[in-house]
Amino acid sequence: MFKETKARSIIKTFSWRVLATLTTATLVFIFTGELTIAITIGSIEVVAKILLYFFHERLWDKVNIGRKEIKPFVIWFTGLPSSGKTTIANALTKKLLKRAYTLERLYGDKVRQLFPDEGFSKLERDSHIKRVGLLSSILEKNKVIVVASFVSPYIEARDFVRGICQNFIEVYINTPANICEKYDKKGLYKRAKSGLIKNFTGVNDPYQEPKDPEITLSIESLSLDDCVNRVLDYLNQNKFLV
Repeated sequence: MFKETKARSIIKTFSWRVLATLTTATLVFIFTGELTIAITIGSIEVVAKILLYFFHERLWDKVNIGRKEIKPFVIWFTGLPSSGKTTIANALTKKLLKRAYTLERLYGDKVRQLFPDEGFSKLERDSHIKRVGLLSSILEKNKVIVVASFVSPYIEARDFVRGICQNFIEVYINTPANICEKYDKKGLYKRAKSGLIKNFTGVNDPYQEPKDPEITLSIESLSLDDCVNRVLDYLNQNKFLV
C-alpha cells in the first residue's frame, strides 16, 4: 500500500515537463525555423504547465474514482503433514506476487526456526499457532495479505486465529494419512510409527478436521493448478482480489 507524496509529485512534474517542453520547442522550431520563438514559447509553456500538472496530480490523489481498495485477508492452509499444504500455498503465493499484492508467507519450518525449543505437545502446539495467528492479524491490520500453512491440528487454536483476524479463510487440504505417507519425503510417518517421533499428527497424535472450512481441496482428485485456481476463484468471487 503506497501513498503518493508531494515530493514524488514534484519530481514527476519536472521530469515530465522537461520532456514535453523539449518536444514543443522542437516542433515550433521545425515549423517556424525561428530558434528565438521556439525558446520563448517553450519557456512560457514550461512554467504554466508545471503548475497545472502539479495541481492536477494532487487533485487526482484525493479522488477515489476508478480506485479499488484491496481488502487484506489471512488464508490459512491446514491439513495432515505432507498433505500438500505448503506446495499449494507456495503456488498461490507466486500467483499473487505476480499481480503485485503486498503479501507475507508464513509456514511451519520458517516460524519454528525462530523458536527452536518449541515442542509438539498439545499445549505447545496451541501456543505456537496462537502466536502465529496474532502475527497474522497484525499483518492483516497493516494491509498485508497473509498466506499461512500449518498443520494446526486442533480446532480450538484455529478458531482462536479466526476470531482475531478480520478476514480469515480456512483451506482444508483433505488428504488421507496413507496418501500423505506416500508424499512424505522425510520419512516422518515411518519414524513416528516405529516410535522414533512422538506427538506426530496423523500417527500418534490426533488431527481435528475443520467443521466448516471456506475451501476444501483434495490432491487425490485435483492437480496443483486446479487447487490454486479454486482458491483464486473463491478470492475473486468474494471480492478479495482486484
